Amino acid sequence: MKKSATVKKSAATKETTREESPSRLIDIKIKELGDWRGKTLAGVRALIKQAVPDVVEELKWRGVPVWSHDGIICTGETYKSAVKLTFAKGASLKDPSKLFNSSLEGNTRRAIDIHEGVEINADAFKTLIRAAAALNSSKKKAR
Repeated sequence: MKKSATVKKSAATKETTREESPSRLIDIKIKELGDWRGKTLAGVRALIKQAVPDVVEELKWRGVPVWSHDGIICTGETYKSAVKLTFAKGASLKDPSKLFNSSLEGNTRRAIDIHEGVEINADAFKTLIRAAAALNSSKKKAR
């Protein structure tokens, strides 16, 4: 019988098996946050899933939620004062609603910092998510 490997997690969850799905690990992360950041991350996660139902959820870089569709759409990092959604190819996306408010100087990435008490425009956000997924798909086909 093969033993299941374990991965260290935060103190609250101790250890989890490698077989646990990334989606479940994101659930745990949201629950552990237990404040406005968890609620915000859960809310944007729901919008991402609505926009791109077959989005792939992963955890990378020490537990950062990542949403992909033919490449990374965005990451969801949590900081003390913000939930930061970084779009891997954000500089190539049209943003008529001006959601991007961080990492504006780079040539590739763009980010949305969501602070406590601030609501994101759900329709504009879903449009941005769909555009990011479509950009990834078009780049994949161009290869």
